[in-house]
Amino acid sequence: MRVFGRGWSAMFLGLALLGLSCKEVVEAPSALAYPANPAVYIVGIAIPANSPTHSGGAIASYAVSPALPAGLGLDPASGVISGIPTTVTAAASYTVTGTNSTGSTTATLSLTVNAPAITITAQPANQSILVGQTATFKVIAAGLGTLSYQWLQDGLTIPGALAADYTTPTAALADSGTAFSVQVSDAFGGSVTSASATLIVLSTAGPGLFTATGSLAAARASHTATLLPSGKVLIAGGFNGTPLGTAELYDPVAGTFSPTGSLATPREFHSATLLPSGQVLIAGGTSYSTVLASAEIYDPATGSFTATGSLLAARSDHSATLLPDGQVLFVAGRTLSTYLASAELYDPATGVFTATAHAPLTARAVHTATLLGDGQILIAGGFETTALATAERYDPATETFTATGTMAVPRSYHSATVLPDGRVLVVGGAATTSVELYDPATGTFAATGNLLDIRVRLHAATLLPTGMVLVAGGIGSGSPALLLSSAELYDPATGLFTATGSMTTGRQAHTATVLQDGKALITGGAGAGFLSSAEIYD
Repeated sequence: MRVFGRGWSAMFLGLALLGLSCKEVVEAPSALAYPANPAVYIVGIAIPANSPTHSGGAIASYAVSPALPAGLGLDPASGVISGIPTTVTAAASYTVTGTNSTGSTTATLSLTVNAPAITITAQPANQSILVGQTATFKVIAAGLGTLSYQWLQDGLTIPGALAADYTTPTAALADSGTAFSVQVSDAFGGSVTSASATLIVLSTAGPGLFTATGSLAAARASHTATLLPSGKVLIAGGFNGTPLGTAELYDPVAGTFSPTGSLATPREFHSATLLPSGQVLIAGGTSYSTVLASAEIYDPATGSFTATGSLLAARSDHSATLLPDGQVLFVAGRTLSTYLASAELYDPATGVFTATAHAPLTARAVHTATLLGDGQILIAGGFETTALATAERYDPATETFTATGTMAVPRSYHSATVLPDGRVLVVGGAATTSVELYDPATGTFAATGNLLDIRVRLHAATLLPTGMVLVAGGIGSGSPALLLSSAELYDPATGLFTATGSMTTGRQAHTATVLQDGKALITGGAGAGFLSSAEIYD
């Protein structure tokens, strides 16, 4: 029995010793690190999870000292840093410690929390007013949370001027040249100061008044107006709830409109081109739910329209430009579902349309096409799923299109006016007051003075005999969009816009035609309904 007992004792002792030799040894952790280090975060924006790595033994718990910036947290089980920072915090070091039963390891992080960026999307614009009037300066800014504003006059704070817009007191002549800017701030300590806008105060209005003239026989918008060699103006087609086939003539001597022959096809968004013969080519456009390829000729001698050859492609919102050789260049446009990248030529001698040897580089509609001093055509902007900033030139000698400079701002439904020095003034067509000049010699666009009013689309612009450009009406900014009655003049000598008289009513999709006496005729358009009124700018 004793021998048996001694055997069991020995066996138990052996097993105990074996257990001690197999016991797991816990290793201390080491080389703790974070992939985002140093890290810079923005107030109000969730940070990407910053997950640590380490070597050695598993870490049982994590801790950090000092406390992380407000809004950020450390998961004590995983060591992951996450969250949304809420306070601007200067660059500082933070020590994270990872611990298990055997030991610990540390990592030092450098973290910074900055204020969110404030972006000014629309700078205050120069204003030109008369003595006794007020001017309103506006800014549009984007940032996180609620923004605050403080307007400055010549760099000094204006008490109580704490909104996104600021209206001056009634102006005196001595106020001319005053500079206004605005400081935009957020709740996180960020701020930015706008560009300065200059107030110009004029002593008298001088020329520049709109006065009513005779009314159109039919209210119409999206029509055409063509100055005839007789001095009369042909008003054709358009829309007033239905496409119009009527046409009428404005007589500047009598100040009245009278009916003339009717179009063969009612149409809107068409083109009208004065031919060397004195006749007018009407082409394309839309009629009800159809995009038209048909064209017709208006003869002032008979007051009638007759059919001519048809466009190779039905097109609306295209451009039509008289070339130096008497042909008419038609470029791009759209159908009900497609934007076109084609061009064709109309020959008045044969009444036939033929395709150009080469196609435009870009499909576009509601663009501009402008005859340059060298006989080439500048085609700029327009729309094709989005507004376009690209431009190209057509060379009649080779019938080729080549790329030229790109506008700073994508534009559609804008205007392009050739100045006396050969440059092209591109106005509106975007939610900005910025304006650009195209220089044919360099093939580039450059900024010039800003508009006084944002004119997003469908204004009218025309070159006056003075060399200044009249810009009137259109759709402004805001929601709902603002219908404009205001007008302004661009002076190529100064590169600035100044206010002139306002139209008697707000208008869009109207026309502006310079008469032989230098006055400008404004016709129709849409405002509070479709308009039959017309007015003269003198």
